[in-house]
Amino acid sequence: MMSHSFSALSRPLILTAMLCAWAVQARAQTDAPAGHGALKPLWEAGMGAAALSLPDYRGSDQSREYVLPMPYLVYRGEFIKADRDGAYAQLFNNRHVKLGLAASANLPVSGNKNRAREGMPSLSGSLEVGPALDLSLYQSPDGQVRLKFRLPISGGITLGHESLSSTGWQAAPHLNVDIANVAGLSGWNLGALIGPIYADQHRNAYYYDVAPQYARADRPAFESAGGYAGSQFATALSKRFDRYWVGAFVRYDSLRGAVFEDSALVKKKSYFAAGIGMAWIFGQSSTLVPVED
Repeated sequence: MMSHSFSALSRPLILTAMLCAWAVQARAQTDAPAGHGALKPLWEAGMGAAALSLPDYRGSDQSREYVLPMPYLVYRGEFIKADRDGAYAQLFNNRHVKLGLAASANLPVSGNKNRAREGMPSLSGSLEVGPALDLSLYQSPDGQVRLKFRLPISGGITLGHESLSSTGWQAAPHLNVDIANVAGLSGWNLGALIGPIYADQHRNAYYYDVAPQYARADRPAFESAGGYAGSQFATALSKRFDRYWVGAFVRYDSLRGAVFEDSALVKKKSYFAAGIGMAWIFGQSSTLVPVED
């Protein structure tokens, strides 16, 4: 793995990008179904704070807690959108099929602070960009229950002072269910997803390879293959009030059976990540646009 320095300024920007992606996705279940062609503001904006507990990387036995500003953004443009599917550029859309470009971000990992990677190069933060396919499988007659199949495929680009480099590709096909007014609680909405993750050899090597020069008695050399990279389950609960939004999420990952499971850098084969957030909605567009929910 190559070592890339990471500026003090870039770290909060990456965290903010992650929070924004989570806030937008968790906000997916904020509104009750509005019906075909309902009018909603072109944009809504707000700001709040979130508390997160995240592992250093998938399989790490060290987690860190963050309390950070959290932007709230909804944008319902014709081609650029930030809605229940995250922030993306829409390439194709009809009632049952969507194809777009989506973006997200990953945190850097310090070789000095993570025990498993002691003496190894730090991992840069990265931006993830790629196509995302969205297929509608089921919608209840009242529109309150929706089931979709999603297939995001993303490639990572490192961020740092040195030249950009690729962290490889991954695909995360999953089933996603949205339930409005869950358990009869007005305005409280639940979303959940479950599915496997597949990554190419370069992606797995970036996180889990141990080059011979970094091997030691408790960390033997390891070379990853491409293939199955574990599975994920995540759920988010949220509610949009008149002028503010609240939400929480829990994610469970299992790395059992992953092609890199035997790497000494995999310290936990299953783990949880979680977060809570609250945002004040301070503005919205006077321009209304039709929305297909």
